Amino acid sequence: MRNLTMVLVLITWFSFGQNKQILYGFSEIPQALLLNPGGQIKNSGFIGVPLLSQIHANAGTSGMTVYDVFADNGIDFNVKLRKAIYNSKARDFATINEQIDIFSGGFAFGSLFEKNEYLSFGLYQEFDFIGYFPKDYAVLALEGNQNNINRVFDASHLSVSAEVISVFHVGYNKKVNEQFTYGVRGKIYSNIVNVNSTKNTGSFVTVQGNNNMYSHIFNLDLELRTSGLSSIRNSNSDAVFKDIKKRLLLGGDLGLGFDVGFTYQIDKQWYVDASLLDVGFISHKKDIENYSVKGTYEFEGINPFFSELETGQTADDYWSKIEDEFSDIFDADTTYNKFTTWRPVKLNASLNYAFGKKKEKTCNCIKEKKEFQNAVGTQLYAINRPKQPQAALTLYYYRRLFKGLSAKTTYTIDAYSFNNIGFGVSANLGPLNFYIMADNFLQYKNIYDAQSVSLQLGFNYILKKNED
Repeated sequence: MRNLTMVLVLITWFSFGQNKQILYGFSEIPQALLLNPGGQIKNSGFIGVPLLSQIHANAGTSGMTVYDVFADNGIDFNVKLRKAIYNSKARDFATINEQIDIFSGGFAFGSLFEKNEYLSFGLYQEFDFIGYFPKDYAVLALEGNQNNINRVFDASHLSVSAEVISVFHVGYNKKVNEQFTYGVRGKIYSNIVNVNSTKNTGSFVTVQGNNNMYSHIFNLDLELRTSGLSSIRNSNSDAVFKDIKKRLLLGGDLGLGFDVGFTYQIDKQWYVDASLLDVGFISHKKDIENYSVKGTYEFEGINPFFSELETGQTADDYWSKIEDEFSDIFDADTTYNKFTTWRPVKLNASLNYAFGKKKEKTCNCIKEKKEFQNAVGTQLYAINRPKQPQAALTLYYYRRLFKGLSAKTTYTIDAYSFNNIGFGVSANLGPLNFYIMADNFLQYKNIYDAQSVSLQLGFNYILKKNED
């Protein structure tokens, strides 16, 4: 029974950050503005292909992988299970992030001679999940409490958050001069579903009892908050579809946020940029259902008095009494109080060096207006999470292969691994722009042992390219 419980925990854990290090700074792609509203722009307008302009999926685990537990390597499952649990830490986490553009677009405007301002807009749907490994819960489920007398199990190891939202956004970008560009983006968030339990505290301990062999002491302050879940759970499929569509189109609980960013050209070849994303909140007022267990409880079990007489206590009576006692102890209070969730703020910053101007074939000379064909740099990424911020450091190399085709390769160090190599390409076929990106190629030979995987692709119609 314990092993079955742990398998269910691990399946949930492996259901598989939001770091888009390949897309960041890839200015040929319009969606790069979502990562830095003050980034460089190389088109005078675009229209994203509906539902296809950006498809992003990212999943990862900083601790054990599926392969660690379920590998067919001749080692007993119980041995692998124990090793995986004992080697894990309570701060290990699993993440999933998915994002799809519903629609998007942008266009340049300004004076007649210099269109140095740019307006972009769109609506996208996003799913974000993070769950920390509940180490003490896993050990208790695996070993039970008989071998852990006087050990205090930490209830705060349970920490999980999941949400589905839609985001309507409008961004403004201005090129002040040849050195400095800045941008801002306003956002309206619409909640579809939110489930979070991130502020749990308390403990559980088994000690020698006075009236029975053992006494089990619970000191708990646990809470699960939900928004938008109850009506979906209790409705038929047609009603659920209509409700989700309404929330997707800004009909759910609303919130506000903003992004800000800039690019500064130090000289002809060196430049820096940075952005701060999703500074905002969502106020949850509709379809609320919260559950909490708070208080100190002591349980010493039920003394059985078995008898062969018909009036004696049966085994069924004994277990029914235990069930009633635990139901009283863990009877969760249900409340309908509104709550506010803060968006996971993200930071991007990079230092870049461009080099290698293209020579003219006719005169073996270089025109000053030609762009550099190569760039190298380093990018820092950080995101605020419930227990602690997560960070990543990326080194990259960018190359314009020829007109209409560019590529970027990255090497990233993060909480998932130290050998994440990624690659992305952007191609223009006439006015149609297509891009595709993926990372962690070294782990694709055994995807079940991969710490993280990421994929991005999209199609855009470029109204006019400002390319050489």
